[in-house]
Amino acid sequence: MEILGNLKNYIRHSVLPFASRIPLSPDTITYLGLFVSFLAAFEFSKGDLLYGALFLILGGVLDVLDGAVARASGTTSAFGGVLDSVCDRYADAIVFAGLIYGFVNNTIQGSGFFIEGWIWCIFAMIGSYLVSYTRARAEAAGASKLDIGVAERSERIIILIIGALSGFLLQALALIAILTHITFIQRVMGAKQRL
Repeated sequence: MEILGNLKNYIRHSVLPFASRIPLSPDTITYLGLFVSFLAAFEFSKGDLLYGALFLILGGVLDVLDGAVARASGTTSAFGGVLDSVCDRYADAIVFAGLIYGFVNNTIQGSGFFIEGWIWCIFAMIGSYLVSYTRARAEAAGASKLDIGVAERSERIIILIIGALSGFLLQALALIAILTHITFIQRVMGAKQRL
């Protein structure tokens, strides 16, 4: 996953010159990203995986841009970081809610590994929240930066996009569910060592 981390850093640095020309505030871009997540959820709820994935891609671009604009304009703030994190959690939840609705109403078909798709969504959502919460709680308790594991938000979104575009959505959701719970356990163990 070091390659993906390097790629994320490269993209963040590459957009800095462009970010300085964006006339929107970082907070506005954060809100736009959240709105786009609602559009992705709506498309998933209808069973339109292509448009759901495209809106996820747009949301990912906006998620990179809000931080880049803040750095380029010198307007980074503690509140901006909190707002970004809270909106990311809300976006994750609403996208999973759209997927759950699609599975329950059979606009998205299938089950994988003898488990219904909506159940995989719930496990993936729980795991996603545990990954974020464990890091935040451990760091608040005094642990150093706890970026252990392979299921950060960007990795989860990439897996979900690939699954939606390739027709392997159930497998992608199962992978997210498994990886997030592994990452959660890794972070709890890491927090125990550091605290």
